[in-house]
Amino acid sequence: MITRRGFNRGLAISGIAAAAPFLVSCSGPSDMIQSQFWMPEERELHERTFMQWPVSREVHPDRLFLDMLQQSIADVANAIAEFEPVVLMMDKKYEPAARRKLSDAVEIWDIATDDLWCRDSGPCFVRNDAGDLAVRHFNFNGWGNKQDHGHDGKIAAIVAERLGLQLFDNGLVGEPGGLESDGAGTVIAHESSWIIANRNSGSKAEIDAQILEAVGGQKLIWAPGLKDQDITDYHIDALARFTEPGKILIQLPDEEDAADDPFAAAAYQTHDILAAARDAQGQRFEMVILPEPYETRVTAEDFVASYVNYYVCNDAVIAAQFGDGAADAKAKEMLSELYPERDIVMLNVDPIGECGGGIHCATQQQPKI
Repeated sequence: MITRRGFNRGLAISGIAAAAPFLVSCSGPSDMIQSQFWMPEERELHERTFMQWPVSREVHPDRLFLDMLQQSIADVANAIAEFEPVVLMMDKKYEPAARRKLSDAVEIWDIATDDLWCRDSGPCFVRNDAGDLAVRHFNFNGWGNKQDHGHDGKIAAIVAERLGLQLFDNGLVGEPGGLESDGAGTVIAHESSWIIANRNSGSKAEIDAQILEAVGGQKLIWAPGLKDQDITDYHIDALARFTEPGKILIQLPDEEDAADDPFAAAAYQTHDILAAARDAQGQRFEMVILPEPYETRVTAEDFVASYVNYYVCNDAVIAAQFGDGAADAKAKEMLSELYPERDIVMLNVDPIGECGGGIHCATQQQPKI
């Protein structure tokens, strides 16, 4: 099995040809009108959730593990479907087997997929003050051509066409999981996921401007992140999330881990930068620290045990639990305090963590207009 976190730790992908980016020219509204669109914060009301069915045997050669991974995706989809509509995208030939794992509430769309990471390759929705909805193209290229994306790179454009929505493309290459927006003008991101030659060739200032245009932001706060240690180059959504404008939830390991673990060191660096920064309104952030789990069911080095990689849907937060009783309970308590109006649903989705991601990575919301 090839994991996203283990990719650059000596696990080579063999037999996977890098597909060319699926580029779409933007016709219709001008750049000026595009700039009037913004990405709503995740806690706002959703029309539906999009997800992707993992099927690639090049990425997941172990058939038994792939079946477990698909069951985890089904578990997430079924949980979300208790609160809002869910669309699961897959080639129609996989529908009969998938339907056996899915509740009747989950809708299946015949859109071919490779893997499960809908946050990165799925449609990223933006809106304007008039209530118009559009899809922002991030030109997903398999995290810098590290993984096959022959189908996944086309999904955003296909969904936009199916929904009859404008597709905006300013040439930016990357993944929405590599940024966090508070929906009120402030964006945070790791440089390692964006200012990198396998995604973008422009200067930091140019990429900064492209990201702000893409999500309708006014200020982008950068932290260095960590290059070449996982396939995403350290997406920030596995570390820090806006829970509302002005408030950031960040998961930190024990401080002594920072001396030996590059991810821990980078996490503390990101925390310190955000704690010292001001948002688009000139206010300092309230930083909420969530402890790391340690007694997890899976102990592999590249296992991602991120509580903050949760998904906010209508009336619920869908989060992972990892088998560390005390840490799991603390995470649920903190999420309940941060989202008091929502049910907190915690799932065992270890196969997704073994692949280097979490529930947020596997979902993408369509705002309700």
